[in-house]
Amino acid sequence: MVWTPLVFTILTAIIGTISDHMLRFDYLMPAELFPVALAGSLLLLWSALRARSKIKIISWGLAAAVFFLISAQVIAIVSGLASGAIEPTGLAWMLALTCIFLYSLALIEIGIAGILLTRELFHKN
Repeated sequence: MVWTPLVFTILTAIIGTISDHMLRFDYLMPAELFPVALAGSLLLLWSALRARSKIKIISWGLAAAVFFLISAQVIAIVSGLASGAIEPTGLAWMLALTCIFLYSLALIEIGIAGILLTRELFHKN
């Protein structure tokens, strides 16, 4: 579930680019699918707590994802990007995009931690 927002973003970019013959990439899709990523992250955290492994890396990744997503939203609202009061250019736009990028990196980190946790749990001795 953690990988879903990222995979859907890539799949729709590929399909849109092929059908329109020009680059189509919705960089906000991971943020729009946050509830799915949150549910998956919480399930991974629960699994990590039960297994007593990878707790810190998953919890820090979840905290970073929530922080950067909220930061991007606050920047967009305060600067006027969210309402369309200002053009998507300048420092506010770059800060919001950077927060969305860091949010996506946090999702990747949580996903990798989930893969490592799964490998550890199902590793045969």
